[in-house]
Amino acid sequence: MHIPSKLPQVGTTIFTVMSALASELKAINLGQGFPDFPMNQSLIGYVTDAMKQGFNQYVPMQGYMPLREVLAEKIASLYGPAPSPDTDITITPGGTYAIYTALTSVLQPGDEVIVFEPAYDSYIPNIEINRAVAVRIDLQFPHYNIDWDLVRSKITPRTRMIMLNSPHNPTGAVLREEDIRQLKSIVLQTEILILSDEVYEHLIFDQLSHQSILRHPDLMERSFVCFSFGKVYHCTGWKLGYCVAPDFLMKEFRKVHQFNCFSCHSPSQVALASFLKNRDSYLSLGAFLQQKRDYFASLMAQTRFSPLPSYGSYFQIYRYDRISEEPDRDFAIRLTRQYGVASIPVSAFYRQATDHKVVRFCFAKKQETLEEAAERLLRIT
Repeated sequence: MHIPSKLPQVGTTIFTVMSALASELKAINLGQGFPDFPMNQSLIGYVTDAMKQGFNQYVPMQGYMPLREVLAEKIASLYGPAPSPDTDITITPGGTYAIYTALTSVLQPGDEVIVFEPAYDSYIPNIEINRAVAVRIDLQFPHYNIDWDLVRSKITPRTRMIMLNSPHNPTGAVLREEDIRQLKSIVLQTEILILSDEVYEHLIFDQLSHQSILRHPDLMERSFVCFSFGKVYHCTGWKLGYCVAPDFLMKEFRKVHQFNCFSCHSPSQVALASFLKNRDSYLSLGAFLQQKRDYFASLMAQTRFSPLPSYGSYFQIYRYDRISEEPDRDFAIRLTRQYGVASIPVSAFYRQATDHKVVRFCFAKKQETLEEAAERLLRIT
């Protein structure tokens, strides 16, 4: 039986390949973005209590209302006008799911979506499975800035959406105020929508301000903004996130959501509703991860790798031009096989495998993990 593939260009992701290789060789996995240190013990306690108290059945499709209420309060305290917890916030099984659902709820065949590369690997397949077209624009290497004049040149009558990601995976770049000003000028008096992937919203460094779309009511009125509890609270295996959007967009989002997931893990939602009442639970996260970034950088300074700036996320990109001229995929595989450290080749984040001879390391690891990885990388000549 022959079944035509809906994603003929998609195979096994590089994350699966590199993690499997790391597992096979017992290498240190600095490739995939997950912490190897324990999550917050009080949050674990809240989940345990929720299960013991009987919160083990479905919560509403939109999510546990006390959690949506505390999220609305948090957004108001950080960014400005509070979204309605009733109509504008939906709890989802992870940030990637929220992104897929947002795209699926509004894209029609032939719609164009502007995507900046390197891009998180789900974006383009999510667009294409909806029979829309990804219009790819390269971020400007080595700082990974957006060329807004190039964006303007790519706008057509078929442009349905612009996708943004800040803090950015894989590069650690962040949007600045000028980026927001340029974005506003482009979408003004158009029907272009925005999807803003902000799953690393609290993991931002060097006293920079997170330029969330939630700060800007004139952008928010046309936007889906997607978040992850798993990324910021070090529990990626929970697969829990949320989406914020205005009522008219969220209605369409929920039409898809109700027939796909319907309801997310109840005890975790109850736990997060209590945990988020403590503002330090999220306000302290940037300093915590910046300390890890800086410690890893101090260790890597002794190696032949050269860092590119990381202003947020779990990740930092490093050049290896003083070591080798190999393609980045070959280099990453050799690094895993010969030296026992797994990374991700950044060309994997481009549809056409643009290779700037850089690899991505995840520094969201225990101190001893980072020390052992750097020790192994120091051996490379």
